[in-house]
Amino acid sequence: RCSPRRESASYPSAGQVRAAFLRFFQERHGHRRLPSAPVRPRGDPRLLFVNAGMNQFKPIFLGTVHPRSELSQHRRVVNSQKCVRAGGKHNDLEDVGRDTYHHTFFEMLGNWSFGDYFKEEACSMAWELLTEVYEIPRDRLYVTYFGGDSSLGLSADEECRDIWLRLGVPASHVLPFPLKDNFWEMGDTGPCGPCTEIHYDHVGGGRNAAALVNQGSPDVVEIWNLVFVQYSREVEGNLLPLPQHHVDTGMGLERLVTVLQNKRSNYDTDLFTPILDAIHKGCKGPRYQGLVGDADVRRVNMAYRVVADHVRTLCVCITDGIYPGCSGAELVLRRILRRAVRFCSEVLHAPPGLLGSLVPTVVDVLGDAYPELTKNADQIMDVINENEAAFLSSLERGRRIIERTVQQMESSTNFPVEVAWSLYGNLGFPLDLIDLMLEEKGISLDTAAFNELALEDAKRKTGGAQAGQQEDANTHLDVHSLAQLRSSNMPATDDSPKYAYTLGQHGQYEFSPCQATVLMLYRDQSLQKEVGEGQRCGVILDRTNFYAEQGGQASDQGYMIHLEQQDILFPVESVHLCGGYVIHEVTAVETLRAGDQVQLFVDEARRLACMTNHTATHLLNFALRHVLGDSTEQRGSHVTAERLRFDFDTKSPVTVEQLQQVEQVVQDVIQRNELVHMAEVPLALARRVQGLRAVDEEYPDPVRIVSLGVPVESVLTCDSEAAMQTSVELCCGTHLLQTGAVEDVTIVGERQLVKGISRVIAVTGRQAKQAREVGQCLAVEVESVSLRMKQRSTSISETQNLSKEVGQLTKVVASIAMPQWQRKELQTILKALQRTANTAIKKLELQQAEEKAQSLLAKHCNQPVIVDTVPADSLSILMKVVNQLCDKSPGSSVLLLSPQASGEVLCACQVSKNCIPVFSAADWATAVCTQMEGKAGGSPVVAKGSGSAKGMEGALTTALKFAQSKL
Repeated sequence: RCSPRRESASYPSAGQVRAAFLRFFQERHGHRRLPSAPVRPRGDPRLLFVNAGMNQFKPIFLGTVHPRSELSQHRRVVNSQKCVRAGGKHNDLEDVGRDTYHHTFFEMLGNWSFGDYFKEEACSMAWELLTEVYEIPRDRLYVTYFGGDSSLGLSADEECRDIWLRLGVPASHVLPFPLKDNFWEMGDTGPCGPCTEIHYDHVGGGRNAAALVNQGSPDVVEIWNLVFVQYSREVEGNLLPLPQHHVDTGMGLERLVTVLQNKRSNYDTDLFTPILDAIHKGCKGPRYQGLVGDADVRRVNMAYRVVADHVRTLCVCITDGIYPGCSGAELVLRRILRRAVRFCSEVLHAPPGLLGSLVPTVVDVLGDAYPELTKNADQIMDVINENEAAFLSSLERGRRIIERTVQQMESSTNFPVEVAWSLYGNLGFPLDLIDLMLEEKGISLDTAAFNELALEDAKRKTGGAQAGQQEDANTHLDVHSLAQLRSSNMPATDDSPKYAYTLGQHGQYEFSPCQATVLMLYRDQSLQKEVGEGQRCGVILDRTNFYAEQGGQASDQGYMIHLEQQDILFPVESVHLCGGYVIHEVTAVETLRAGDQVQLFVDEARRLACMTNHTATHLLNFALRHVLGDSTEQRGSHVTAERLRFDFDTKSPVTVEQLQQVEQVVQDVIQRNELVHMAEVPLALARRVQGLRAVDEEYPDPVRIVSLGVPVESVLTCDSEAAMQTSVELCCGTHLLQTGAVEDVTIVGERQLVKGISRVIAVTGRQAKQAREVGQCLAVEVESVSLRMKQRSTSISETQNLSKEVGQLTKVVASIAMPQWQRKELQTILKALQRTANTAIKKLELQQAEEKAQSLLAKHCNQPVIVDTVPADSLSILMKVVNQLCDKSPGSSVLLLSPQASGEVLCACQVSKNCIPVFSAADWATAVCTQMEGKAGGSPVVAKGSGSAKGMEGALTTALKFAQSKL
């Protein structure tokens, strides 16, 4: 039992409450206990974070789970899932801190049934746990059920109501509610169903609180939601019964602990109090008092709640591989971190570093339940501290940009919305802070125009996703079609022929053709027996040698032919795997029917290129870990025929030397021409291999192991460390049979995606050799420029030409495919050469300016106003002449014009400080350049501009008259 024991001051800890939930379902009701999935969603690009316990089970609800996967074996499951709700549809970010119950991170206790028990058992278990294990008084509990919806033709869920009544819940505590309260939907389409919620009355005392249920009262709160997944919402909006019924329940641990510890605020439970105490120690301000609204003077209590909540979210996200960044979930996490930093510094007046110092406390609170937090504590602190320092620097830079922009603005105008958007989007400058700073200066921001820019940006980001959804109509089987295939005993596609290739006697790869039968066609989300000419469809075969896109490897392309009409080719554009069925995307050039016999031909050149790049990816994974250390973990990869991409953990950017070492390790394995061993083994056995590389995804059982140079049997033997010395990975991809065929690997790109995660791009074979040749050619060119720079020309034009050449080379080196280590080396050299060129140009210009200034000084001899013409190659030189002249004659105000061969006249001026504010350089230059039909700008002290030569004589006269009128 894990009861609140209200008669004493002793209450169960959060850890005991969590453990009791898991133990109840595991031991009493035969549920399999699963660990929490990471908060980075697996295989769901539409989701920023895992925001509910059911996210990891979506393939089961959708019917797309692979029949051989571990996931497909689940019937009864229980776990405590880490969830983040910030950004996207479920976004609690701005509410956090304002009240005592909103959070960005929370724990969802859940039990699931996948085609096993349904409403009767789910309600009975929930009631038993709450009233007998947790000993919550029955009279404080209220249950709701779906009251029906006539527009959808759904009657009230009386079955659910009657179950609660049979369990002994009084009729006055069993309440019907409409669709918006008691009908759960995964999204606009897909699995859905009625739900029943259990609510708790904090006040109690024998009162009837039925009228307060679902009314937003803080006294009566929902603690558990039991969803009965029994329908699927179609694109047209109608509901169809699901072939299999499921139960999905979710109970927020924070709210449950609040009830069992007899508190009224989540922040008063032991999930938060240690963190709040640590904040108090760190900021040395007033203690947390739980105040909200107007009672919370200067928002101190709100700041405590924001920081406590946000640091939990940061710890969990960083541990699971989401780092503060510039897009998607990373951008949301950056905003969470920066919001916490602002409350630390602006409200709590804490010194920098408070946020990072709270990590050990968070680990103490959550580490037992989620041991990965303990393992990564140091890295979490480093990431938080580095990002905090970067944000404080960005704030200072943003403030300077706002100051400069305001100075340049005309009076009584709106702040430029493009500048505000740049500050917000690029520097991560908070919008409310921009508003506050502008308000202090009496300037406003056009909020409507700003929102329009935000809307355009959002449309740009979602455009690609929407296009992808349209393509899914013929290649991703819907839940009903999958159920129809299974109910008609349609076998899953045998795709083992994709591995049917051998090495010929001359070293060439030979791919066996594959004969197959069309089982079914799929078009516009429905199964069809026949598809007409010109129609795009998905073809489901009994067997295939085509590789379906999975495991980061792009799908095969090729064609199929009718055995009876061998002159007609059906091009296969892409291949996808769905629920064990392989779908070939085809545009029918003739009528295609179920039962047709076809022969399949893979595009061999594309397949071989993918095989080469996939094997090279494994080599790269091994080499990176070998060079950077065992803590280097894969974060993602993508293999195409053209190149490979590999993302991995790294504490700091990869150095030039490390890139060279990685390439050398790869080259060594290629030159040894190691055999690539592949075999299917039971998943449990594979996971025991020491040094095994695997990413966070569902693997089939049995699973395929790919081992370079060491037979699979050897790495599987007990206590074998063979896998520590080579590349051994779980992988369903297609690979070379020997490493020598890779020929060469060149890393042509490397950058940090966000702090802590780097991405490398590499090419193989002929492309790799070409990249190396390009690098050598560019190195020769850079050396040539470097030698010419050392000769130190005395001609400004020659030095400027060298500077342009350096600039052009810099652009080429940045964009062309070449070894990344060499790119970094050349960029360092070119940067130094550019500095040298700029310094040389500046020095030569100063020398030239000094000579011209000396000549003009002799001519005008310390006059209060000097107006003249002088030959100068650029506005930069002309300005320097003016500066030199004023330095040598401090009391003089100087304006010089310089006619150019193009017909343009350059203008530069400087006003003696003795004459300000009566005499303004900006006004002087404007008056003169206007005379020449040109423009000018500047400050009261210095200004510059240009105009046309035909007005130059009049301009000289204007310059003198203007100066005389001011002096």
